[in-house]
Amino acid sequence: MKFLLFVEGDTERGAAPDFLRRWLDPQLPSRVGIKPVKFKGIHDYLEDVAQKTEVRLSEPDVIAAIGLVDLYGLPLDYPKTASSPGQKITHARDYITNLIPATLHERFRQHFAVHEIEAWLLSNVAIFPRNVQKHMQNIPQPESVDFDTPPASRLATWYRQAGRRKYSKTIQALNLFPKLDPSMAYAKCPNLKSMLDEMLGLAQAALT
Repeated sequence: MKFLLFVEGDTERGAAPDFLRRWLDPQLPSRVGIKPVKFKGIHDYLEDVAQKTEVRLSEPDVIAAIGLVDLYGLPLDYPKTASSPGQKITHARDYITNLIPATLHERFRQHFAVHEIEAWLLSNVAIFPRNVQKHMQNIPQPESVDFDTPPASRLATWYRQAGRRKYSKTIQALNLFPKLDPSMAYAKCPNLKSMLDEMLGLAQAALT
């Protein structure tokens, strides 16, 4: 049994499957796979997610397709009333889900990294190099790192202040995620918690 994980970039494809499995596996009677399906950025995601969902959900032993994209940079026209991240998530989830054929809605679940997947890394400052830690803030609520200075921008600043090579999503992030205890990110990132809780429930139902 496996999940399909629809992602928009290389960092999510390289880091997210193992990270999510390390939280899920201990809580399940048997392991489930997480197979990443990479899109060519968010525009390709929005254009092609419906077709890929139809095609990929026909694969054997698929529990569900889980969409994971950054809330930051999502090119949607939000209603004026959608001012908070939670309101934007609701609007974006409805928009993307409605692209999918209604018959597949039960097997497609859209989630968001708020505001970027690097927010999960900010749940534990101790995983970063020591000279970078000296410039970092302790952030009790990593998902509060916002649209103005999203997580990757904060990390780029702290790495630059530490005199290190610039922060790269496809180098530093991929090296940091294996060091991160997913339970710490789960405790501090409500939207990550929501996704993992939903995946756990779907996996438990599929395995019984």
